[in-house]
Amino acid sequence: MMDTIARSGSFAAAAREMGKVPSALTYSVRQLEEALDVLLFDRRSRQAELTAAGKELLLEGRRLLLEIDAVANRVRRIATGWESELTIVIDDAIARRALFDLMETFYQLPADQDGSAAWAGPPTRLKLRVEVLSGTWEALMSGQADLAIGTSAQAPGAAVHCELMGEMEMVFCVAPHHPLAATPEPLAATTMAAHRIITVADTARSLAPMTIGVLPGQEVLTMPSMAAKLEALLRGIGCGSLPLPMVRRHVEAGRLVIKETAQGRRLFPLHYSWRNTANAGGQAPGRALAWWLQQLQSPTTRRALLEQHAGLTL
Repeated sequence: MMDTIARSGSFAAAAREMGKVPSALTYSVRQLEEALDVLLFDRRSRQAELTAAGKELLLEGRRLLLEIDAVANRVRRIATGWESELTIVIDDAIARRALFDLMETFYQLPADQDGSAAWAGPPTRLKLRVEVLSGTWEALMSGQADLAIGTSAQAPGAAVHCELMGEMEMVFCVAPHHPLAATPEPLAATTMAAHRIITVADTARSLAPMTIGVLPGQEVLTMPSMAAKLEALLRGIGCGSLPLPMVRRHVEAGRLVIKETAQGRRLFPLHYSWRNTANAGGQAPGRALAWWLQQLQSPTTRRALLEQHAGLTL
């Protein structure tokens, strides 16, 4: 309710959005203010403006709602050995071909441990979602996902467990007809800043979004996905960095040129992460999650998820 009022700017607009009468919202806010003994909205303005206390309550309330959702999802998962649904969130930098190979293998598993099921495949419904940067963490932390593949090295809290997948090399590249293609290497930061950089938007909604590689004063073109960024680079609309396995075939075909920068070689560790069961009453992972975690222990599988980009996008 408070989120809607703050976003819409008035009790009347919030009431319309929520399908209530304004007096009902006013009464609920007053009850909340009396219970906390603070003012949450500044009544001196025509707009519904949050007080400092109101802003803090809204910020903490959003975080608590994410945790409540996580608890509810966890309760549903532990009711059966096989989860009714397993949601996997991947960072947009993860290779799709290897991921689909894993899903195909998963659906070929027997429902029973002894393999005596009359029908093939476990009863768990898989759900795949793609996020960028902090959005991958947010999906896991909020309980909207059970397994995150391609997370950064720094976990946002002790509620998750991380395992290293490997390092992904990011290379700075441009189209052959881009002005930077003929510029002597290594490229200085001042030289790069004079040209439009293409980025992919962080998909986080509650966590603080991340921005990587943008220099002060540099013009920015923000794209919704790695695939869109690659297309923009191929067209010479700007410059930017992408995983080496994602651009290798385009470089070999002469459609992109890798440029050395003053930063030198850039390697980023990527992890796979899941909620720490030790912090959830010691519950063991469900059978579906346990299978995926077992597959991810394979160095071959980890390498494939980082490198098998050619021929398949999502």
